[in-house]
Amino acid sequence: MIRTFKSKIRINKKTEANCLHWLAMCRTLYNLALEQRIILWKQSRKSMSYYDQAYQLSEFKREFPDFKFIDAQCLRDSVFRLDKAYQGFFRGIKNGEKVGFPRFKSKSRYDSFTLYQNSWKLEGKYLIVRNLGRFKLFLSRPIEGTIKTITIKRTPTNKWFVSFSCNNILNNGYPKTDKEVGIDVGIKNFCVDSEGKVIGNPKYYENSLKVLLRRQRALSRKKKGAQNREDAKLLVAKTHEKITNQRKDFLHKTANYYIENYQTIYIENLNIKNMIKNKYLSRNIADSSWGMFFDFLSYKAEGADREVIKVKPQGTSQICSGCNEKVPKSLSVRIHKCPNCGLILDRDLNAAINIKTFGQKVQMLNSICCLSENYRSK
Repeated sequence: MIRTFKSKIRINKKTEANCLHWLAMCRTLYNLALEQRIILWKQSRKSMSYYDQAYQLSEFKREFPDFKFIDAQCLRDSVFRLDKAYQGFFRGIKNGEKVGFPRFKSKSRYDSFTLYQNSWKLEGKYLIVRNLGRFKLFLSRPIEGTIKTITIKRTPTNKWFVSFSCNNILNNGYPKTDKEVGIDVGIKNFCVDSEGKVIGNPKYYENSLKVLLRRQRALSRKKKGAQNREDAKLLVAKTHEKITNQRKDFLHKTANYYIENYQTIYIENLNIKNMIKNKYLSRNIADSSWGMFFDFLSYKAEGADREVIKVKPQGTSQICSGCNEKVPKSLSVRIHKCPNCGLILDRDLNAAINIKTFGQKVQMLNSICCLSENYRSK
């Protein structure tokens, strides 16, 4: 499996100037490559692939000596990013989605570059990149596996980070258990599981909204191009960064709890993209970040020999977990009361129990299908 280890870095002014220069040159190449594709299509209705543009880089560097000292693989990665943007655009068109054409990158929209294995080396807590400089690493945990690529990134708050993309990662040594759990996510409470554990929703965005609105209003009053506008923009970026860090810390800790204590985890296969279109709940749904939580659960489970199973969300709140009878109720009704068996419990707890039950059925069907396929192959 592949995993990324992110570390904050400290650099001197010379190295920072080199990094900013590399970012500017990579952004320039990205924009030139995009312009080349657009002109070629307008003139001859022909398209270019990543390989076509990457093949031209050697001649391009001879024509423009300013790119000579930029790592060749770093330049290829800029062209590769453009190709991925094109692929995403045409994939969205094919799926009938509303997508935007790849756009030219401004200074604030191109903030990282990627290096491969030949141009850098690690020496203890220092990362040394050829023609760039030395970076002091602040590792919160050791880097595992084989490092394939590194990505150096500058945040809107002028902080620098490096991400090591590694493969051949060993699985975490969590002891195996037969415990299973169903998780129902929500807005009032972040999640309720089938064991009755309730984890409240911290609502970091909502709690920081007053500060954010005040700083955004101050930014809107500043004159474009003035230094005080840049200072105001930095304050807005710091507020967003704090919200993001708080949210990720909470989601990581919540996901770690379930990965450490349960062998099989059942969750709903929610269509969050459609749910967020609800104008009354969109901000709360986005603030809860259920999709990010499910992603964290999935990749952590893969590295810990755990299993995450998704079930259809239809009926999990309406069906009684005691007798399987359907008990219709609106979203405002928070207590499940079954007239058939008399079961009374919290609506979210009832849903979590149903998610676990539905998931166990899905797991059983999958096991039967695997056995039948093995039997046919024999």
